[in-house]
Amino acid sequence: MSLSLAAPSAFRGNLLPPLSRCTSCFEFDLRFHRSHGFPHSRCRFTSFKLFRNPRSSRRRGIACSVTEPQNGGDETEKEAYKNGETLPSEDSSVQSTSAPVDGEQLNEFSDANKDQNDVQSLDSDEVASGSPLPGVKPQKLDEAIKIPKETIEILRNQVFGFDTFFVTSQDPYEGGVLFKGNLRGQAAKSYDKISKRLKDNFGDEYKLFLLVNPEDDKPVAVVVPRTTLQPETTAVPEWFAAGAFGLVTVFTLLIRNVPALQSDLLSSFDNLNLLKDGLPGALVTALILGVHELGHFLAAKDTGVKLGVPYFVPSWQIGSFGAITRIRNIVPNREDLLKVAAAGPLAGYFLGLLLLLIGFVLPPSDGLGVVVDASVFHESFLAGGIAKLLLGNVLKEGTAISINPLVIWAWAGLLINAINSIPAGELDGGRISFALWGRKASLRFTGVSIALLGLSSLVNDVAFYWVVLIFFLQRGPIAPLSEEITDPDEKYVAIGITVLLLGLLVCLPYPFPFTDETLTSF
Repeated sequence: MSLSLAAPSAFRGNLLPPLSRCTSCFEFDLRFHRSHGFPHSRCRFTSFKLFRNPRSSRRRGIACSVTEPQNGGDETEKEAYKNGETLPSEDSSVQSTSAPVDGEQLNEFSDANKDQNDVQSLDSDEVASGSPLPGVKPQKLDEAIKIPKETIEILRNQVFGFDTFFVTSQDPYEGGVLFKGNLRGQAAKSYDKISKRLKDNFGDEYKLFLLVNPEDDKPVAVVVPRTTLQPETTAVPEWFAAGAFGLVTVFTLLIRNVPALQSDLLSSFDNLNLLKDGLPGALVTALILGVHELGHFLAAKDTGVKLGVPYFVPSWQIGSFGAITRIRNIVPNREDLLKVAAAGPLAGYFLGLLLLLIGFVLPPSDGLGVVVDASVFHESFLAGGIAKLLLGNVLKEGTAISINPLVIWAWAGLLINAINSIPAGELDGGRISFALWGRKASLRFTGVSIALLGLSSLVNDVAFYWVVLIFFLQRGPIAPLSEEITDPDEKYVAIGITVLLLGLLVCLPYPFPFTDETLTSF
């Protein structure tokens, strides 16, 4: 049963106003909707008035007329009591006019029916499909942790409101409640107002999320106890695990830069003195990785985001796949997520491109450098384009050229940045795509990226290892933000798109041949 009251807001919590305020009649619209209590028909009180019964100074009467709708026609408003007497109806439709109903009895019926509806909506174990809180694992919660009904009423009537988020319905959500309704004004300002009211009423007991419902793309508010959002603990301390991964990554970086050991990895333990030959290249690539992670931590400090210890992932092919860094707290909004996610690749690309340009300009220190076939630059649109621009006619198909090894080392750093910029899961690129276009678009990018990497893995072993890594460790979903509705500022959007484009340019092949005819044809 729903009550639609055209009365002042002072009467929101009570059907009958105090007697001292009942100086005149108030019009109400009361509708009984189809429910378990009324399975066969729907009746409507088209006229509903309160009046002071002249025969009693302590009780008020309520008179109403009930109309059975016929063929969907308009229901005719009925005249109710006047001076305590009922007047006959002039409408020809079939009607049933009830005797005056006692106000206290109607209040008791309304309260009982309301309690029954609350039990049906809040005590149910069913959770709405399409969870708007991905990344939060379902928990078996004690009754003491679940939000009580009294608290939910305070949330509806005092925390939310017409000026922020007008609640129309609510559903249980694990240990909390999902509120559906209409968002008023800007999402960021409404979130701040609701959060302040929530803290004023309950302190830090509950956490508010303002999200987009994946079922209908409409805003929803979720309130959960903070005790359900405690970070997961690991059996092995983070620093110990990160240190172990870091040592292995150092070893693979050294081997990556010693060609004599790449064909037989086990022989490296018998020729440890050869590992020192790979030290310069390992330092350059590690420097780019370190600057990448430093960019993340500086942006996180500026936005108040807490990051975990980075886990560097070793790779036999390119030395390292970068690092996996967990976000340990709840990110406030999409703009802050974009700042943190884009800062790392942006710093890595800047240093990598700078070193790449220096490598092309400076001659090898030993006069020989690294001899490579010109076709190697077809593997990257960015590296191939820069090589053609700076080397000119020296770069020809089928011709071996000598380059500074700094080019290869910087290129490896750029490739690691590009791999982390793939818009998939919880990679930097996945977080950037989420911050730019929202959760639903991010999930689509993830699916497409994994599919393309899967196809590439048929001919490229780096793609194979990377798709396995994403699928088992980094596919997400991204943990919910406090407020996911507000779009980032345009300047940060431009930065995010730049990072994604740079990653694409590094990974895409250079399609044009390195010949003189290529230049003259234009």
